Amino acid sequence: MINDPMRPARHCDIKTPEMTAKQGSEGFPPVVAGQPQVLILGSLPGRASLQAGQYYAQARNCFWPIMGDLFGAGRHLSYADRTRRLTAHAVALWDVIASAHRPGSLDSRIDRSTMILNDLGGFLAEHATIRLVCFNGRTAEHLYTRFVLPGLDVCAQNIERRVLPSTSPAYAALSYADKLARWSEALA
Repeated sequence: MINDPMRPARHCDIKTPEMTAKQGSEGFPPVVAGQPQVLILGSLPGRASLQAGQYYAQARNCFWPIMGDLFGAGRHLSYADRTRRLTAHAVALWDVIASAHRPGSLDSRIDRSTMILNDLGGFLAEHATIRLVCFNGRTAEHLYTRFVLPGLDVCAQNIERRVLPSTSPAYAALSYADKLARWSEALA
């Protein structure tokens, strides 16, 4: 049995035998507190993040340096303090995919037949204060648009969405300064 990516799943869904055999990557719960206004969505944590148990743990990923410049949530702080800074600024953090098989960390290697989606419909219903969904790269946006958006209620479908340049070191088309400017414009 292969999981149907059209079926929104909760983060805690049990893996199928096929996923266990393929050593699926299991994502993290959302970083959220209070009344978030912005939800930043990635696709699925990469290998370094999974090993560290932290979002965007890969040393060359510029997510935390950007969050440092925007919200004072940079790598100089502990992970717990960084996430507290984000939530204090009404920013929530999660991924579109709860689990999937992906050798390595590249989004292009995600085996779509093994995807289990996070329950973003339930999350947005529970956090109705969210006014902006930002995607950390095009893969997250594509997955959301294709698999999540059609199942959302009308209010959630109408939340403003923005695709931002991926903070991954694999996306080298823009400099750090250019990425920071684009993220700053969206989150200002």
